[in-house]
Amino acid sequence: MKRLLSGIQPTGNLHLGNYLGAVKNWVQLVNDGYESFIFIANLHSITMPQDPRILKEQTMQMAASVIACGLDPKKCTLFIQSTLPEHSELAWILSCVTPVGWMNKMTQFKEKAGKHKENASAGLFVYPILQSADILIYQPDFVPVGEDQKQHIEITRDIAQSFNRVVNREFFKIPDPMIIGSSARIKSLRDGSKKMSKSDESDYSRINLNDDPDTIMLKFKKAKSDSIEKIYFDKEKRPEISNLLNIYAGLSARSLEQVEAEYADKAVSSFKQDLADLTIQALKPIRETLSNLVKDKGYLAKILDEGGARAKEVASINLSKAKELIGLI
Repeated sequence: MKRLLSGIQPTGNLHLGNYLGAVKNWVQLVNDGYESFIFIANLHSITMPQDPRILKEQTMQMAASVIACGLDPKKCTLFIQSTLPEHSELAWILSCVTPVGWMNKMTQFKEKAGKHKENASAGLFVYPILQSADILIYQPDFVPVGEDQKQHIEITRDIAQSFNRVVNREFFKIPDPMIIGSSARIKSLRDGSKKMSKSDESDYSRINLNDDPDTIMLKFKKAKSDSIEKIYFDKEKRPEISNLLNIYAGLSARSLEQVEAEYADKAVSSFKQDLADLTIQALKPIRETLSNLVKDKGYLAKILDEGGARAKEVASINLSKAKELIGLI
């Protein structure tokens, strides 16, 4: 059985971009029979300042959200990253076989640190090493990622090969990225050149999975489009309307070409209305399940404890082998 691993940070609400770009794919892969390790990456969240109380709440909320989206904890291993110290311990070992120059090439540090990189945390600088540890400690065959995240898998592959060279043994499996489809690249409702993001200041830039129907309708009505009346897909020249077409295709399980053909002669306002109705209908069971899950904290804690125990069985074995190979007692 092929094994895959993926994770998601708990900061902010799960939104439509996360759902279509990651979680929906996880659900399909789990149901297809992949041995799947899915975790809530709360250690990565603290590379930026967080309110401790809110972070704890959001961590449990995110776990509830992915279950509400259809991820069956009986078919996969769902856990919280910080409950397994093996991740951090392996990250230290891997940091000792990773050249600083590799970290200097990572674009996300430059983007997040901006002009104040000297004041940014060391954790933000070396987080790709922790991310590599998250992956390698489970020896997965595949890591599902978007096209824009390939660099993270490439550095993981480099670090794995560096460790293997140091110990003169092909210990860590070199994972392959599993690139997801075009419908997953969901953009902001306010700017078609940017990803839909939990960190965007404007809540109108995204559809949160717990938004009520009125809010969803309003956000789509206010979604940026253009002055061209005819509806057609052109990612470069018409990024906003193309983004809305992508969302419709992703939620309806129809091809982009089919959606484009259906709405070619219809008004943009009519298309937005239909898209809002479709989104409301698609998210209704998710929102209702999520509401019930967050109220049953005992049940959620039990699921995460069981997932953590299963993950630890694998992680502890691989960490012990890595420590032995590198010469640690």
